[in-house]
Amino acid sequence: MRYTNRIIESLDWVTLIMVGCILIIAILKVIYPKRFNDFIRLPVSNNYFLAKGKSEELRHPFSILLFVIQLISISLFVNLFFLEKGKANVLLFLQILFVVFVFIIVKTSIEKIIGTIFSIEKLIDHYIYEKLSYRNFLSLLLIITNLIFYFSIKPDLNTLLILTGILFLVNMLILSYSYKNYRSLIFSNLFYFLLYICALEISPYLILYKAFI
Repeated sequence: MRYTNRIIESLDWVTLIMVGCILIIAILKVIYPKRFNDFIRLPVSNNYFLAKGKSEELRHPFSILLFVIQLISISLFVNLFFLEKGKANVLLFLQILFVVFVFIIVKTSIEKIIGTIFSIEKLIDHYIYEKLSYRNFLSLLLIITNLIFYFSIKPDLNTLLILTGILFLVNMLILSYSYKNYRSLIFSNLFYFLLYICALEISPYLILYKAFI
């Protein structure tokens, strides 16, 4: 009897995390088919908000799991392609994940405090839910981008900067779309709106960028 070595290909942690994200998406599609179908049509339809636009939807398992995928996709993108040049560093990934999580939670908490101070809690909750939903949608696209860049195409710096710029512009379009829905309130409180933009939609991202640098 001849013995031969059995070669088992190891799955690195990045692969496992990406597969886990795909499994979560598949499970959400099976458990919440109507909600999921409305969600993936966000760029062309607002039915998702008309049917699910209540403040308690922020705590729904569907939103929470998509938020987890958002955190993972952003952290992987920053770790793999900006800081480690395609290499996997689990400790750095966890650090980035923590920073992004704290950043979003603190920013959202401040927005909710502002809503309480000005007695517009329901309006702020709906606005936060809209932003979260659109960014959750973008995170699905970012997961696909991570898969392509990690397993197939090795992006150069220019490609990464262009992609980041596109994501930034899309994020601005998302915000402008949300603001359009509240334009009457914005115009009647234009000074406070401009103050909000500078304090909570521009400055935090500049601070986060400086922290990563």
